[in-house]
Amino acid sequence: MAALDDLTAAIPIDQLAAKLGVDTATAQSAVAAALPALLGGIEANAQDPAGAASLSKALGTKDPALVEGGVDLDQVDTDDGAKIVRNVFGSNQDQVVAALGSDSRTPDQSIIAKVLPMLAPIVMAFLAKQLAGRSGSTTSGAAEGGGSGGGGLGDVLGGVLGGGGSGGGLGDVLGGLLGGSSGGIGDVLGGLLGGGKR
Repeated sequence: MAALDDLTAAIPIDQLAAKLGVDTATAQSAVAAALPALLGGIEANAQDPAGAASLSKALGTKDPALVEGGVDLDQVDTDDGAKIVRNVFGSNQDQVVAALGSDSRTPDQSIIAKVLPMLAPIVMAFLAKQLAGRSGSTTSGAAEGGGSGGGGLGDVLGGVLGGGGSGGGLGDVLGGLLGGSSGGIGDVLGGLLGGGKR
């Protein structure tokens, strides 16, 4: 989970809390819920060849510099973030937000709905950086790799999510990341996202 820890550490919680108008503990719990959901949704899309190709192409347009040397949320394009969230979750977006917001350990739905578009560009820039590092080439070069780009993407996502590359384990991965052995919210998200469709 080192990569997930690195991603989490790159997010300026104090700045995020100020933008959300909440305390740092609330911002932290929102990130702890939203990040695994975004990553899980991206992984679900990557299970599908068309989704993986689309994702690789999108990553080729993201600048890894966003996550280098600490993230400044003023540099994050939340309009782009909203598009990313729509692409990742598709018609399940409202259900995912509702599921995340209904858990007693997470902030309410309005906070989750605001934090997802803030985090999505950061997640994409982080994955672009990881993908470029693994391929030993530029990000756009990795995106043009077609099938190999999809494989590289799967490896990167597996690394960030702790090695659970198979779609069947998605609910377990999300449940684990969200801290629930009961797996309630992880099961809900796994069910919504497990189809790997966009």
